[in-house]
Amino acid sequence: MTTHTEAEIASQPECWRRAVANVPADALPRPGERVAVVGCGTSWFVAMAYAALRERAGQGETDAFAASEATIGRAYDRVLALTRSGTTTEVLDLLATTGSRTVAITADPDTPVMTAADQVIVLDYADEKSVVQTRFATTQLALLRASLGEDLTQAVADAEQALAEPLPDVLTGAEQFTFLGSGWSVGLAQEAALKMREASRSWTEAYPAMEYRHGPISIAGPGRVTWMLGQAPEGLREQVEATGGTFVQSGLDPMAELIRAQRVAVARAFAAGLNPDEPMHLTRSVILSS
Repeated sequence: MTTHTEAEIASQPECWRRAVANVPADALPRPGERVAVVGCGTSWFVAMAYAALRERAGQGETDAFAASEATIGRAYDRVLALTRSGTTTEVLDLLATTGSRTVAITADPDTPVMTAADQVIVLDYADEKSVVQTRFATTQLALLRASLGEDLTQAVADAEQALAEPLPDVLTGAEQFTFLGSGWSVGLAQEAALKMREASRSWTEAYPAMEYRHGPISIAGPGRVTWMLGQAPEGLREQVEATGGTFVQSGLDPMAELIRAQRVAVARAFAAGLNPDEPMHLTRSVILSS
């Protein structure tokens, strides 16, 4: 029996195609605007990736915040809120108190965020039944990348490759994972680690790649995986392999590489007798009582 999580992971290439074909013309940040991007959990990590991409594209200063930690007193032209559920307390509280123009991306059109933000983009086709967020996260990032002028044709092809390739035993059976990223893929490395924790309760960490040698590499060793999303710094593979650890890097788009990590998380959940649709101690949305 296929779980909701497996089906949602497999649907990502088609969701990305739909997102890039339907980029809204007037809701997303415009070039030159000073923007804050906020979210919680997975959405915060997507915010990190988009902020790095937008600045790299020269479209304006862009800060990413966990919604509970956002510095909303600064002068932003626009606040972009990412929320799959549309009900997350910290996001709604921020939208209610910021004086900036607001836009939200959500999966559910029947939630409070529809009136809390000035404009809302609904990606209901990417909504999920699983508590673990996979396709909504990457679909909204595909939309945001396309809004910056990126051509995602190769990314979609890479995603299909990531779904088709068998998973090596060294990944499904590893004791520990450290995910690394650089630039925009730092957020994706954090998200890959979160998926491993949520779905399979695996021991995972995540860092910017150049920071890995400043302490975290001490955990590398036999049975442990250092997994790079994107291009690795020169010499890092050799240093990890010298510890007896496994270094993983592909030429795939980092968003497609995230799909591989999602698949490994599900495989490890099954091996541990866990249901990836219903991770322990988690719900679809964090709604706090007043």
